[in-house]
This record gives sequence, structure tokens and C-alpha cells, in this order.
Amino acid sequence: MNVAVLGAGSWGTAVATLASKKNQVVLWARRPEIALEINDHHVNPAYLPDWPLPGELRATADLEEAVADADVLVVGVPTHCLRAVVTETAKHIRPWIPAVSLAKGFEEGTLLRMTQVIKDVLPGHPVAALTGPNIAREIMSGAAAASVLATKDLAVATALQAVFRRGLFRVYTNEDVPGCEIGGALKNVVAIATGMAQGLSVGDNTRAAVITRGLAEVTRLGVAMGGKPATFAGLAGMGDLIVTCISPHSRNRYVGEQLGKGRCIDEIIAEMSMVAEGVKAAGTCAALAERHGIFMPICETVHQVIIGAMTQTEAYRGLRQSREEEPG
Repeated sequence: MNVAVLGAGSWGTAVATLASKKNQVVLWARRPEIALEINDHHVNPAYLPDWPLPGELRATADLEEAVADADVLVVGVPTHCLRAVVTETAKHIRPWIPAVSLAKGFEEGTLLRMTQVIKDVLPGHPVAALTGPNIAREIMSGAAAASVLATKDLAVATALQAVFRRGLFRVYTNEDVPGCEIGGALKNVVAIATGMAQGLSVGDNTRAAVITRGLAEVTRLGVAMGGKPATFAGLAGMGDLIVTCISPHSRNRYVGEQLGKGRCIDEIIAEMSMVAEGVKAAGTCAALAERHGIFMPICETVHQVIIGAMTQTEAYRGLRQSREEEPG
């Protein structure tokens, strides 16, 4: 198949590498200099500088060139620009080809999931989400990993499995698209909370409690929004949550850790080259919780810290040992 991957960040590049084993892949990079480096030197210096890319992987900064002949469209751009990029893509793409979202989050304002945004812009195209506990660097190294392809169209799911499977990278299917996307989006908020615990040095027991209770919150909201409980105990729920909360490569965990150390959110974001989706997802989570009447204290607390309504120390006040409580 001809596969177009939009977005040359770490995950988009990793997925393009996976797909290039058996398919003709074109990777669209917003920045022409990245496309040039990939084509001339087979490396993405901005996002995966330590990993050589397949010689057959081709990149371009021309969106029309990337998608005109595509049999599969993979959308790996950040959530805040996904609608704009897909809208431009719609001018050049062939009818009916499937689209796969890699983005984990919600659209600001509409609160739509990413597959819903794509369906809104590309009516008539089958849409799926590829999600799960997937750290790009580990996948590029060939380490074993598993992902979930969420779509209600089983025929499309089977065809797409073959596109992304490679080596020790396994792809499972799941018909619960809402559950898979909600789990992937909201785990980023819990990861910020867990990172704050790390930055505040409150201990591994506390971090485990935050992860566990965070999963319970995500599950409650996810079920209220149409997801299946079992989904949140699987790869797209608990699996993705665990890796995002504990991995040193997790952008959202890093944001939380820096917050826990007393830094302000604007300073943290300014120094990052990649997007931490949990920062914006925290506000969306708070809005969705209110809409559905779901109690989500961890996610709400993260939102309060991000907007400056609460300090990091206040967020963990009930979970930190005071000097009076310290053993003699």
C-alpha cells in the first residue's frame, strides 16, 4: 500500500518506520529541513536523533505530494492543529481511503475525540485510532511492544493490522473506539499528577495510589461517555497509563515532575520541543467531568495547578508528611 503519515514527530516517525517494512511510505514534515534530513541522511535530528531511519522511507514538506496517491492516511499531528491539517488534506486525498489517528486528546471547544474530528472533515472515510503503551524510542530499538487499532469496521481493522505489524510490534483490534481514545487522552492528565508526586518526592507508594485512583477516575468518565469498562483495564487504558506515568521518556510525566519542583507551566512548555497533550487535556477533562456529573478529584487538581489556582504543594497537602509527623 501507499501510506501517508502526517507529522514527523517522534511517534509519527516511528509509525512511518514500522509501516515502511512492507509499504511505500511518505512522511509529511511541516518543517522542510526535517524532510531534507530524512531524505538525505536517513535521520530525524529534531525528534529521534539517535535512530537511523529506513533508506526507503521518503519525506516531504509538500502536503499534496504526501497524500495524493495514498491508500492509507495516518494522522500524527498534535491535537490543536489536527483539524486544520486534515482540512487541507481533504483537498488532495482520494475518496474512501481509511484514516488512522495517532493523536491522543480532545479538540478544544468542541470536546470531540480525534476520530470524530477526522470524520467531521472527511465524511465517508473509515476512521480508526492507533493507541496504547508505545514509547517511540523503544519501538525504534526493536523492543517488544503492543498497540490497539480501534475501529468498528473489522475488515478495515484486519487490513490495517498488516500495515503496522513489524517484528515484535504487535497490533490488536478493538471495536470500542470511544473507550480507547478516552483512555489514551486522559492518561496524560494522570501522568502529570504522577510526575508532580515524583517532583515533590512523596514516595512510590503515593505515586502508585495516584496511578490507581487516576485509572478509576478515567474509567468512570470513559464509561459515562460510551466506553466499555474492560477497555480501561487493557492496553489502551491501564497499559498506556502505566507507561506514561513511569517512563523517563514521557513528556507528560516530565511536565508534572517539573511542576512538582516548583517551576511554572509556561516556563516548562517553552523549553519543550514536543507537545505534552495532558496540559490542555486537563481543562477538557474538567469540562467533561462537569458535563457528565463525574467526580474526578485528581484530574481537577491537575487542572487547578496548571491554571495557577492551586500550588503544587497544596495539591499534595493531604499526601505529604509534615515535619510534626516525621518519626524521631
